[in-house]
Amino acid sequence: MPAKIPATVVTGFLGAGKTTLIRHMLENANGKRIALIINEFGDLGVDGGILKGCGIEGCAEDDVMELSNGCICCTVADDFVPTMQKLLDRENAPDHIVIETSGLALPQPLVRAFNWPEISTRVTVDGVVTVVDGKAVSEGRFAHDVAAVDAQRAQDENLDHETPLSELFADQVACADMIVVNKSDLLEGDEAEALVCKLKSDSRDGVQVVKSTMGALPVDVLLGQGVGAEGDMEARHEVHHHHHDHDHHDDDHDHHHHDHDHDDFESFVVTRPEIADPAGFAQQVADVIRAHDILRLKGFAAVAGKPMRLTLQAVGPRIDSYFDRPFAGDEARETRLVVIGQSGLDRAAIEAALSA
Repeated sequence: MPAKIPATVVTGFLGAGKTTLIRHMLENANGKRIALIINEFGDLGVDGGILKGCGIEGCAEDDVMELSNGCICCTVADDFVPTMQKLLDRENAPDHIVIETSGLALPQPLVRAFNWPEISTRVTVDGVVTVVDGKAVSEGRFAHDVAAVDAQRAQDENLDHETPLSELFADQVACADMIVVNKSDLLEGDEAEALVCKLKSDSRDGVQVVKSTMGALPVDVLLGQGVGAEGDMEARHEVHHHHHDHDHHDDDHDHHHHDHDHDDFESFVVTRPEIADPAGFAQQVADVIRAHDILRLKGFAAVAGKPMRLTLQAVGPRIDSYFDRPFAGDEARETRLVVIGQSGLDRAAIEAALSA
């Protein structure tokens, strides 16, 4: 049975920076084949136009599939499932699918749609990423331009205009596996930290909250969360159950032209000799990840007396490990782990703790 193709759902209000984040991810995909599904409003929204003409190498015209007749969460039967099937049936199926929801569509109904029998055996929700406008949220608003978000709502007769933005925002946070505090460069250091702490306390346990500038997140951090979100809907309860809206465009593209690299993130390799006890080592790694707020850790270990290499992959403190292949004759029997986190990791302490 082939492995399920992972899909990442990206949600967040108009102007939070979803498109910028996705664009950055496509430009830095490092050979990973990413298919994109854009939740459009009208025949051809601005997002589709930007991405269709994006000129990104390997981004073919038919790799950008659009849902042009409304909101994913209400057209699942006629639109979303067939689009997914078409994508999954392609000869060169994607390595990963990214779905950008409209700013006011709730992520929960979309995640539930992955349980539809036509697609449930072939695709899984790798994770829900909620992008927030750090500056606006820290100032007690939910979007840079609340009037624009309200205007967007007013265009849809099906929408309950009474739902406060705070409830919609709470739903996006309740469903998230990762919250990206975008535009963090506009915040003072202590403001950013206070917001990260607040969002951590408002979200479920184990949800990673990361800061970014211009949506510049390493692909290794954004994709590969492996949570299988469709299987734990109970934890992601909605605050309310109304029908929601679509957006025309998702960002202010005019003042976002300069490039940012990954200054906000760092990674390094830790090597150590063979380990004796895989279960004990996994626990040790989990403790180090918690203590230092490490986002991702991956690599392999040599286990004393075992010819096979032990592969380790951790997303936050969730660790997956399995023996993948025998060590080759000329390969050093050592343990090599790549650590990825926000800038400012205490490298010496992490190396010492992983080597203990």
